[in-house]
Amino acid sequence: MTFRIQTLNAISPLGLKHFPESAYEVGNDVEAPHALLLRSANLHDVGIPDTVEAVARAGAGTNNIPIADYSAQGIPVFNTPGANANAVKELTLAGIFLAARNIIDGAAFAHRLTGTAAEMNEAVEKGKKQFVGFELPGRTLAVIGLGAIGVEVANSACALGMKVMGYDPQVTVDNAWKLSSHVERVTSPEQMYRQADIVTVHVPLIDETRGMVGADQIALMKPSAVILNFSRAPIVDEEALVAALEADKLGGYVCDFPSPNLNTRSKCVTLPHLGASTYEAEENCALMAVDQLRDYLENGIIRNSVNFPTIDLPRSAGSTRLGIAHSNVPNMVGQISALLAEAGLNIADLLNRSKNELAYTLVDVEGSIPQAVIDEIRTIAEVLSVRVIAS
Repeated sequence: MTFRIQTLNAISPLGLKHFPESAYEVGNDVEAPHALLLRSANLHDVGIPDTVEAVARAGAGTNNIPIADYSAQGIPVFNTPGANANAVKELTLAGIFLAARNIIDGAAFAHRLTGTAAEMNEAVEKGKKQFVGFELPGRTLAVIGLGAIGVEVANSACALGMKVMGYDPQVTVDNAWKLSSHVERVTSPEQMYRQADIVTVHVPLIDETRGMVGADQIALMKPSAVILNFSRAPIVDEEALVAALEADKLGGYVCDFPSPNLNTRSKCVTLPHLGASTYEAEENCALMAVDQLRDYLENGIIRNSVNFPTIDLPRSAGSTRLGIAHSNVPNMVGQISALLAEAGLNIADLLNRSKNELAYTLVDVEGSIPQAVIDEIRTIAEVLSVRVIAS
């Protein structure tokens, strides 16, 4: 079988090379695709091709994908958490230095200097006082979101001598193990806002995080405090932010998202969405996305899906595999097993996993499976999709 992959953005060639040419057709003009591979392409208000079985984003955020629509059709949506973590961490650290040392304003001042060398030196000595900054050791950094990026930022800030506080009520066990013992984990974000010299956010943009740093949170902060946002623009309430800056109730804002309200404003540094813009990050994201698509298309394995559970079952020799997406309700496995048994088919292995309202079942059946049986499974209430994955 040849799998067809439609690329909706420019994807790193190094990643695309992981699709074997003998089994995959890849390109932006591929018709009737089995999977979509993208970075920033907006899939909202775009119809889902009937042939699509999976979507992968070469990046962490998935707010450009209508997750609920794909879930309703039993289609896993993959992302690549951690693949760009180092790139975003480095830019966040750069943002901390930009804020602490007034580097952007200082560089602009220096670039405007004219005259002789002696005149410029004199101007430098007179003007540099306006750019006096602060050093990082002993300063408090509040990290909101302890995913792959947040953990790396927190650990690096500790190495710089900062006092680091971290908040994430849903931190995973793996990320908790990676977090430096010097990071103080707090359960109250209000405590962090009050104590922080710098607040940095590293959370996905979802309904719960939209505007999460707003007027109430900013009101708790020191007038000298700085907010960093290298996640998504709407996580910080721009109207509340601008009001605080104008009232001198906030020290500054460094972000990766230019806007008309921010670009000409003093105490604001905006960058052109550079967070994951490194060759290494683009390659890492592409490699991870491609490998995840291959795992799913070839073996039904799910890793790093934002809507379906992680599931991995070794293939049983001589079997035909079924991948069944369904709602997370009782007796789904029982109904599937009963239909296979009624057809005289023997189950070699089976694994079921769930994630919130959705579940996925992998079944290895000895021999081949008649189409009539597959059609019967599709008629089970709450079954969203059925894939036949031949060995």
